[in-house]
Amino acid sequence: MSRCNQPAGRFIPVVNPNKCEGKGPCIAACPYGVLSMGKLAPAERTKLSVLGKIKGLVHGWRQAQVIEPDLCQACNACVAVCPEQAIRLVANPLFTATKD
Repeated sequence: MSRCNQPAGRFIPVVNPNKCEGKGPCIAACPYGVLSMGKLAPAERTKLSVLGKIKGLVHGWRQAQVIEPDLCQACNACVAVCPEQAIRLVANPLFTATKD
């Protein structure tokens, strides 16, 4: 696993719902409990591409979901193990320097 050298919450994982197939290695890989497995809500399903809808239907709409973004320490473990390359880390727009 990569070193987690960022303050918690500076970066957050973003899951691409058109790519995620709900296989789940990212859940186990995260040492901070940032991700969980859940079902994509019906309202969110309508926003998917055609390929995303097919993947969603085939996989029972299971997807990784970010449940505790402020706990992420940017270790990149979830990104590294995702077989679909559906997760990326982005700067948290709500992070303030006072959290350092």
